[in-house]
Amino acid sequence: MHYFEFAQKDATLYEGTVTQSQNTGLDEIIEVSKHMNDTATIVNASRILIKFNLTTISESIQNSTIPANTTGVNKTKYYLNLYDAASSELTANDLLYAYPVSQSWTMGEGKFYDSPKTTEGVSWRYRTGETTGDQWVSGSNSTGGTWYSGSGFQASQSFDHETTDMRMDVTDIVNHWIKSSSAYPNEGFIVKRSGSIGNTDTSTSEGNSTRLGHFKFFSRETHTVYPPKLEVMWDDSKWVTGSLTASLSSANVEDMVLYMKGLRPEYKENSKVRFRLVGRERYPTKTFSTTSDNLVVKALPSASSFYSVRDALTEDTIVPFGSGSRLSCDSSGNYFNFWMNGLQPERYYKITYRVQSGSGTTDETDQYFDEDFEFKVVR
Repeated sequence: MHYFEFAQKDATLYEGTVTQSQNTGLDEIIEVSKHMNDTATIVNASRILIKFNLTTISESIQNSTIPANTTGVNKTKYYLNLYDAASSELTANDLLYAYPVSQSWTMGEGKFYDSPKTTEGVSWRYRTGETTGDQWVSGSNSTGGTWYSGSGFQASQSFDHETTDMRMDVTDIVNHWIKSSSAYPNEGFIVKRSGSIGNTDTSTSEGNSTRLGHFKFFSRETHTVYPPKLEVMWDDSKWVTGSLTASLSSANVEDMVLYMKGLRPEYKENSKVRFRLVGRERYPTKTFSTTSDNLVVKALPSASSFYSVRDALTEDTIVPFGSGSRLSCDSSGNYFNFWMNGLQPERYYKITYRVQSGSGTTDETDQYFDEDFEFKVVR
């Protein structure tokens, strides 16, 4: 199962004499950048602040809708998703980090190209704005945020000749917020390259003389379909077949027909839906019977059948194949549950399937089923 929360607030903090007090809370782009003069004697970095409301997630854990398990192979995972907005001048190898912010901050209503510049709201120097004077570090003109660090307070993602979309595993950080909210209140993430408070350490990626380019991501203010998301993923699959006795063998999987039952053209954006599907042999063995074998519901292979959800227009994957998208089965056949609130309304989505056979053996095969199973999410 996958659940998504969209960003509650975000902003970019820009280092520099001119920009250290500037707020960018309404910019459509958030960025982790590094600007230098020709001699590398001046190095100015930028960092991203982004916060998600965890109320629904916490309540879902309390009522056991989302599992509270924090250890083991099947533990609940959390991912920070940011989507590339024409990043530039990046190197072949780069690394971004996320830490939990240690102080509160105000998003503000400024934009980078405001003239005069907006100084009310968060900036490199101030948490809430120049007028209130709440500095990240009292008496300091250069701070760039404050954050918790150490074991369990750091997440990272490497970018090595890959797309610059981010899907960073932030499970440990979110668990700190949920389990120890009084000690570590949720003030959001700071996303950055390695570097110190104030960017004073010249041995780190932010402060050294190496040119590293600029990561640009869409913010919560974007008019595209790529706003930042916090993704929760857990395995909710159940395999209790009851009176269902027929199943498809590995040989059947190599040549079978798969179709969905009761797929509607539209679903409300806050609905929770159970999708059902049926697989059958394309050419069933002929037998003497008063009932067609095509009417017999057969289960797909357990633990090796998955679904994926994609945007029908852009082909972007919303829910990937994986442990959080295993199919379930009951006495009526295969199914999976899905929460629509993680999808953008007034758009079409496509469901595809992957079925493995011979798992773990040399003759393992993957069969993909893309049969135009589409639906629209409406307000």
